[in-house]
Amino acid sequence: MKLQKYEGNPIIKPDPNHNYEDLVVCNPAAWYEDGTFYLLYRSAGDNKEHYIYINLATSKDGFHFERYSGNPVLSPTPDNYDEGCCEDPRLIKMGKLFYLTYAYRPFPPGRYWETDHYIPPKFEMDDYTPNGLRWNQSNTGLAVSQDLIHFKKLGRITEFDLDNRDVILFPRKINGKFVRFERPMEWVGPEYGCNVPSMWINYSDNLMEWPKAKLFATPVEDWELKKMGGSTPPIETEEGWLVLYHAVSPVDDGYRVGAMLLDLNDPAKILYRTKDFIMEPEFEYETAGYYNGCVFPTGNVVVGDTLYVYYGGADRFVNVATCSLKALLKYLKGEK
Repeated sequence: MKLQKYEGNPIIKPDPNHNYEDLVVCNPAAWYEDGTFYLLYRSAGDNKEHYIYINLATSKDGFHFERYSGNPVLSPTPDNYDEGCCEDPRLIKMGKLFYLTYAYRPFPPGRYWETDHYIPPKFEMDDYTPNGLRWNQSNTGLAVSQDLIHFKKLGRITEFDLDNRDVILFPRKINGKFVRFERPMEWVGPEYGCNVPSMWINYSDNLMEWPKAKLFATPVEDWELKKMGGSTPPIETEEGWLVLYHAVSPVDDGYRVGAMLLDLNDPAKILYRTKDFIMEPEFEYETAGYYNGCVFPTGNVVVGDTLYVYYGGADRFVNVATCSLKALLKYLKGEK
């Protein structure tokens, strides 16, 4: 089974009229409520620093989106912990508030697809400086909002000296605990139980402080063997938690997408997992950009029986693919 890509992709392209998104738009978080689709998408302008922002767009049909006139809605904070970028958002809602996890860096990353992309910091560092700052490490932050326009940044929710992104919250507490996935890049080796960066699961009492995570899933198939991580927020179904994940092949460095079904009461328990990928790079909007050969889902919503999967293509465009939710669950369980 493969997700059906929208024939009108890309659904959002870079906008030459705005210097915060005239080069890149990709990797959107998604929400659906009261007949409206919301996307919070990553963007960057055509500059050497490559500052990265998060913008809002809305739609009534899930395919044709209009940008919010007040973009960006989440920006790097000068001279602060996320001065370099706010990127790859994942979105859930609990109670009256939206909760957004996003990756950030203390300094801008530069044009990472170019050979000489390093941007020196504004001040000198030495051996006393924390590694997360010296190495411009990727961390994950948490922000909350009531309207997806105004956000309150709550701060860092991952270890400072650990490159840890793809942090994705479950949309409710399970057994009295908040739950999340994460992908710590440095936790590789015999002492961690995995040979490449993998998916981990973690539990918390308050969303801000997370104890030591537990290894959740490691690559199995050939198309997963370089690394894997969570993609979209889990969707609660009667069959279990539906989870989409991404994995990278060591053969072509291509990003592909798989699916899992988890136990509702014990999300660390994988009930079913796809052997084959359900989406891979095929079209020019996925193969020609700033990371060629990349499909990277970061948002999904369900309307009726339709699953909408929103993803970045080649780190350059915003796209959408769909499928029947019932059909995907049957495929996962091996039913015809």
